[in-house]
Amino acid sequence: MTQPDRASSPLAVLVVDDEQNIRRSLSICLEAEGHRVVAVTNPADAVEEARRRSFDLAFVDLRLGAESGMDLIPALLAESPWMKVVVITAYAAVDTAVEAMRRGAADYLPKPFTPAQVSAVVRKVAEVRALEQRVQGLQEALGQSGVEADLTSVSPAAQRAVSLARQVAKSDATVLIRGESGTGKGVLARAIHAWSDRAERPFAVVSCPSLSAELLESELFGHVRGAFTGAVRDNPGRIAASEGGTLLLDEVGDLPLPLQPKLLRFLQDREYERVGDTVTRRADVRVISATNLDLEGAVRSGRFREDLFYRLNVIQIDLPPLRERPEDLLPLAERLMAGLSRRKAVLGFTEEAVEALRRYPWPGNIRELRNVIERAVILCQGERIGLEHLPPNFSGQGASPAVGDLVPLEQIEEQHIRRVLAATRSLEDAARVLGMDPATLWRRRKKYGI
Repeated sequence: MTQPDRASSPLAVLVVDDEQNIRRSLSICLEAEGHRVVAVTNPADAVEEARRRSFDLAFVDLRLGAESGMDLIPALLAESPWMKVVVITAYAAVDTAVEAMRRGAADYLPKPFTPAQVSAVVRKVAEVRALEQRVQGLQEALGQSGVEADLTSVSPAAQRAVSLARQVAKSDATVLIRGESGTGKGVLARAIHAWSDRAERPFAVVSCPSLSAELLESELFGHVRGAFTGAVRDNPGRIAASEGGTLLLDEVGDLPLPLQPKLLRFLQDREYERVGDTVTRRADVRVISATNLDLEGAVRSGRFREDLFYRLNVIQIDLPPLRERPEDLLPLAERLMAGLSRRKAVLGFTEEAVEALRRYPWPGNIRELRNVIERAVILCQGERIGLEHLPPNFSGQGASPAVGDLVPLEQIEEQHIRRVLAATRSLEDAARVLGMDPATLWRRRKKYGI
């Protein structure tokens, strides 16, 4: 037998065969390489197991007594679209292989097979799953705001936060990251995942304020076809898609009350049901949550369950706002400038620009700093970013008006919209904070040239 490949991440494997010797030999071979194996004898049990937990790989015999393993392939893929199905049979033929592939099988293994052949198939599937999960992680990262934060810091408070994050990363403890919008909570959550033993598994993000309660429940737990209007196909949900990995609940303080007991149950028992389904499923997923809200206040006002708060707040990490990290401001700005000006010869800042950056209170924190630096790099035609390349409110003459100043109301509105847009990730998030329709916000941006 080949030596176990401990470098690859263990897979969850389902074996479906009516021959006891085949089930036993496959299980021994797979478990010797560190994989988790469930073996069953018939299609009904296979589908039931696939409903209750997520599998990366299934070995399916094409002849299961009086039933056909060929018909089982689409049923398994309906439960876990990412599952790789390998068909095994003693009656190997080209037309059989072609039909199995047409129905969604990933590979074909004729009997009798050796442990080396099984290992080769599993190794190939593991490489494909790792690549798929890496692509998924990159897509999640691209869905964020890019290089929003930099974990390098000389600030004692920021260093303590990163040090605590590194310390808890190897555990499966639930982590609550707290901090103002734009401080890098999502970046720190992604770093915790990367430092953990789950790093090779998926990292997914669910933004709690971005969807209605019904759609958020479907996004989180999944739904079955026909569960509601528009549910034209099964959706496994982010929990199932994150099997073995990490799920970030972004701005968890905005989680609707009806969903809170369902999340609490999952955190306690690792069990849940898809919308419109009665099958109880299990998942091995680490949960990290982030919030910029006063959750204790939300608990006192009845907007957030106290038991859920304590379950989420096993480990609390506080990220300081940028205004409390003045020593980090210029190094951060310079690193952002270097990363954003690769095609331009921008070498630094003028003294006036540095002074303006230091004077500004940064309500949108690192995300706002990135937006300001990106704007300046685009506008700068020389080697140094000057005051003229920064937004108008950074100069002395263009100081932001405050509430109560003798200025038109539109000036106050414009500055407030600019700051909220700088501090949020999307137009939809900004519209929610401002309490206006996204279409209205779009017209305001056009009006003010934002």
